[in-house]
Amino acid sequence: MTRAPYLSSRLQGFGTTVFAEMSALAVATGSVNLGQGFPDYPGPPEVLDVARAAIGTAHDQYPPGPGIPELRSAVAEHVQRFGGHAYDPDAEVLVTAGATEALTAALLALLEPGDEVVLFEPMYDSYAAGIAMAGGVARPVPLRPPPDGAGPWTFDTAELRAAVTPRARLLLLNTPHNPTGKVFTRAELGTLAALAMEHELLVLADEVYEHLVFAGARHASLATVPGMRERTLVVGSAGKTFNVTGWKVGWLCGPAPLVSAVRTAKQFLTYVNGGPFQPAVAAGLRLPDEYFAGIARDLERRRDVLVEGLTAAGLPVVCPEATYFAMVDVRPVQPDGDGLAFCRALPDRAGVVAVPTVVFYSSEHAHLGRHLVRFAFCKSDAVLAEAVERLGRMG
Repeated sequence: MTRAPYLSSRLQGFGTTVFAEMSALAVATGSVNLGQGFPDYPGPPEVLDVARAAIGTAHDQYPPGPGIPELRSAVAEHVQRFGGHAYDPDAEVLVTAGATEALTAALLALLEPGDEVVLFEPMYDSYAAGIAMAGGVARPVPLRPPPDGAGPWTFDTAELRAAVTPRARLLLLNTPHNPTGKVFTRAELGTLAALAMEHELLVLADEVYEHLVFAGARHASLATVPGMRERTLVVGSAGKTFNVTGWKVGWLCGPAPLVSAVRTAKQFLTYVNGGPFQPAVAAGLRLPDEYFAGIARDLERRRDVLVEGLTAAGLPVVCPEATYFAMVDVRPVQPDGDGLAFCRALPDRAGVVAVPTVVFYSSEHAHLGRHLVRFAFCKSDAVLAEAVERLGRMG
């Protein structure tokens, strides 16, 4: 690996992401971009209109460091309504610049140099970078797809336990899971809770896809397992739920001492953000239950359109239970099983862009994801139809 000049040793290897490369390919070739995970259709007017009305008012100035009281109260009410667990909006809720800042601030606040973080891979790419910036060490445990493509991704309990060494400090759990679309079951959460309590691990739970769950699966927070609330920080975000990824408004909930620790780190990162967007997100979190059920149904329909097209193109899909990503095995159409090569050639081959899943793995387990590729289906009907038509012509 070529060493980047001036970059600190702990960030060597974290260069320009493959998302930038693939998005540039999409522009250069006029391809349909199913690589990066952001919707191309607007959020609900009940949310957008509040943001428009807030611009030009006092909301343009710095909001309070922890977030405006209205949003913190809305977050607490929302978690109580959908998760059944209560948080004090004044001491146990922190508004952040998206989920990424919540995660990074938590890692910076809670890790000492050399502390280990147990997490599952494939993993969202910011996790490894955040751990490295905090001086921690990632201890990844692989999730494995079902052998026949039917059923959920699973993990080996023995491999999980082996990853927990005396230096382990924190368990980072993403459910619903990006990029696999897995929703961890109650039984799996029980296993993780028992391990965390046995080894006195803190837990950082990334639950940004909590509402994007499809029929047959049900999301539950690890914080709701008995004994886990006092050691768990739960991260949420407006971007995925309201189609406003550019607003970068997220939050973190947990016991007051943990939230206070994270707030100490967070105040020296962005300090505050998104003044006019905070009242809009508060309005969104208070939308009727049907809104949240409806976005899941709509995404499930989009998933089915893309999965049918991918399958017809000879790309077997492990059908996701949640999120807005579908994972495929490229070996039937790429005999060497090189997902990165497949993605680099796909724009010329079919006029479509996807993301190689190998980038979501550590070097230790990269071979497990070499043949896998991720497609995003959070796109308009017209874009999905065009992508499916192009994939059908793939030669």
